[in-house]
Amino acid sequence: MATLRPVLETVGVIAGNGVYPRTFVEAAKRAGVARLVVAAFKGETVPSLESDADAWAWFRVGQLSKMIKFFKSEAVAHAVMVGQIAPKNLFDLRPDLRIVRMLGRLKRRNAETIFGAIADELAKDGIDLLPATTYLEEHLPGEGVVCGPKPSEALLDDARYGFEIAKETSRLDIGQTVVVKHGTVLAVEAFEGTNAAMERGGALGKGKAVMAKVSKPNQDFRFDVPVIGPATVETAHRAGIMALVIEADKTLLLERDEVMKRCQDWGITIVARKGDI
Repeated sequence: MATLRPVLETVGVIAGNGVYPRTFVEAAKRAGVARLVVAAFKGETVPSLESDADAWAWFRVGQLSKMIKFFKSEAVAHAVMVGQIAPKNLFDLRPDLRIVRMLGRLKRRNAETIFGAIADELAKDGIDLLPATTYLEEHLPGEGVVCGPKPSEALLDDARYGFEIAKETSRLDIGQTVVVKHGTVLAVEAFEGTNAAMERGGALGKGKAVMAKVSKPNQDFRFDVPVIGPATVETAHRAGIMALVIEADKTLLLERDEVMKRCQDWGITIVARKGDI
């Protein structure tokens, strides 16, 4: 997947939870971005990220007008949305008037429609939302075995099957993750999120389950990019999942060294597959 790499003086960072925001900040600085203006969210963003920001402000989820005002005061014309906002927070908003009006125009309310509408609101004020993979090409694994033990043919069969099912459930906007074993679907991600689906499926798989995580057809890579990291591998180990199948060139792999170490220690395989199957 081609990733936009604009040469920019200032980038606004809409920072969710996890290590993703720090990974982006470090990559953007290496790419030559001079100023990083961070919008942080209470209960989500890691506070220690502030030391790497050139400008910083805290917000509640739902304070769109205040965030846009902050970005405009810092001359932000381009922004990137990195890190998850917990799904429960998207449906438990204390919204400002701008969010209320925005939500009122939506026929469906899910992560994709909400974030897409936020991108449209940013654009109205001259702020272009960049792909969430900007500056992160090195974190997008290509096709093949990424790490962990060499997969057996039986595992690769489940990988192919799980990938196909995940592509279909994502097309239907149900979820982008499934767990399978021996050609049987054990769990499908829905509103509860990836980790909960992994735990449900892993409990049924009894140590032999395979998780597949993919992008949606026509995925909007400005937000909701598939991401795996050490916490994903830890969840797999705890749930008894033996392999993770991801989409090549479209899935962010964060903290690769730690992921490889955990996969080696726990015997978990990660395989990247092309999406056109």
